[in-house]
Amino acid sequence: MDDITTTGPRAAEPAQPVAADLQGPVTGADGLRRCPWGAGPHADYRTYHDEEWGRPVRGDDALFERLTLEAFQSGLSWLTILRRREGFRTAFHGFRIAEVARFTDEDETRLLADPGIIRNRAKVAATLANARVLAGWAPNELTELIWSHAPAPRPAPEHLGDVPATTRESFDLAKALKGRGVRFVGPTTAYALMQACGLVDDHLLGCHARRAADA
Repeated sequence: MDDITTTGPRAAEPAQPVAADLQGPVTGADGLRRCPWGAGPHADYRTYHDEEWGRPVRGDDALFERLTLEAFQSGLSWLTILRRREGFRTAFHGFRIAEVARFTDEDETRLLADPGIIRNRAKVAATLANARVLAGWAPNELTELIWSHAPAPRPAPEHLGDVPATTRESFDLAKALKGRGVRFVGPTTAYALMQACGLVDDHLLGCHARRAADA
């Protein structure tokens, strides 16, 4: 089993035999301390944890990619998404909003037959609908909307149990996106997006990636 089925990379199987909510950073074979979900046996998780998760992401197309992948992950393991990420990028033309907005019914049929992605009809339809909505926005408008919901810095979480699944800001972000016509985004998905794109830094206290992100 790769990991449990829930939202966000913090869903990875515990790397230590302790209660999940009490887990702090775990020291790997390379001597680096990581959040438990990034310290397990899966190289995909370690790379994502070390090099991407929690680092600031800006740019409408880049954020459209993250928003789409978080939506596709709903109900699945994040490892499943990571291992299909290049397939998603190929299928959705690099998540360039203007191009995806021009996808036709034939493209939707192609996507639903593509084994390189998650072939979920509702999620595919939502992605195409979202691209058409976002294509009508001004340049950088998606970036500004998302980043306007970044909270003030807060103390570093010490254990997995200190990391929330939703926050007031994620409820507000989900509401703002839905109010503008963006589909398949709730407060949990919105918070996972905020974590992934660096609006919040939820690397645990003592995690080497937190120090790198703060440097």
